[in-house]
Amino acid sequence: MKKIFFPILLMILFMTGCADETAPHEKLVIGVDDEFAPMTFYDDHNNLVGFDIDLARETAKRMKVDVEFKSIDWHNKEAEITSGNVDMIWSGCDIMDEYKDYMIFSKPYMDNRQILLIRREDKKNITSLGNLEGKVVGTQAGSNSETYVNDNEPLKKSFKEFRTYTNLKDGFEALNNGTFDALIIDELAGRYEIMRHPNRFTIVEVTVGPVSEFGIGFRKDDTKLRDRVQTVFDSMIKDGTARQISENWFQADLIKYRR
Repeated sequence: MKKIFFPILLMILFMTGCADETAPHEKLVIGVDDEFAPMTFYDDHNNLVGFDIDLARETAKRMKVDVEFKSIDWHNKEAEITSGNVDMIWSGCDIMDEYKDYMIFSKPYMDNRQILLIRREDKKNITSLGNLEGKVVGTQAGSNSETYVNDNEPLKKSFKEFRTYTNLKDGFEALNNGTFDALIIDELAGRYEIMRHPNRFTIVEVTVGPVSEFGIGFRKDDTKLRDRVQTVFDSMIKDGTARQISENWFQADLIKYRR
């Protein structure tokens, strides 16, 4: 009886995927911030679009796997990735040391700097970080800029108040209605919002904190998936597909060519 039962048990484990947790994925579940234009967002027809969406779809196509995008609370991305709710996080994710406690990353594929976004009527009053003294400043919860400000006590104490918002839509609304005097925000997101609403906001040309890099995040032990995705992404860089996607969104090649 044992001779019969044991091979059957092994077959069941293999078929359910329990025998090898790093077996090839037939579907990639990718966690995204669905209000982070132009990286990952819903358009006017309620279609999920964006620069990272196009990169991820092309990657999944070349891997011959299905892809599902799952909207997540950016502040809770640790729970989303460690619980297995998503396989990857691909949504303008900064490669940060604190994230490396629970994620491993692809090679950096784009630089990312933080800038100041203000209302156009305030452009004469706010021209530098020093002009933020006594102002209410906002940034996205769980972002690189939140970490930077919290670690920079003199800067933080100069603000009247430092507040966070859950997603960019809330941040833009708070800035527009005067709840915030300025936003510390990813440059790409800020410039995209200005393109959409040219008479509403403007950028203060300063870099807040160090320039960071975007990467694709994976569960800390999932090196097989990370390496599979990286191999495909490298091929997209080599054949010019990644460059073409960048030019479609930004009219420029912003891809980092790091080997």
